[in-house]
Amino acid sequence: MIDRRNFLKKTALVATGMVIGGSAKASASMDAFPAGIIYTKKNPGKWAKKVGSHAPKVNVEGKNVTIHTMHPMSEIHYIVRHTIVSADGNVLGEKTFYPSDKEAISTYELPPDYKSKLYATSFCNLHDFWVTEFSI
Repeated sequence: MIDRRNFLKKTALVATGMVIGGSAKASASMDAFPAGIIYTKKNPGKWAKKVGSHAPKVNVEGKNVTIHTMHPMSEIHYIVRHTIVSADGNVLGEKTFYPSDKEAISTYELPPDYKSKLYATSFCNLHDFWVTEFSI
């Protein structure tokens, strides 16, 4: 069986790499993510009715970034993981969730004066991998 943590890390790196390594037009847009593999608020694919509870919401306060997926947590349906990934593909932070967690919320502290495009990811055990792009 594939180690879920390594799979999710690699998926986050591949997802951002597709944007970074693509054409100039692709790297400027979330449209570069492959449909049916990675979902965004703008491109939810078959999960269009799931955007509100699956696309990660990002709040930035100073050097702290909070990712919140507005998703119920239960034994059969829950958010598995959040990551925050830099534009060059480095995973800056990650948090694994469990069905017993009350909510899918994570906070990360960035270095002082950090400025970059970033990606917040959220992985649902039933509705796949979601990404929200944001800048600091």
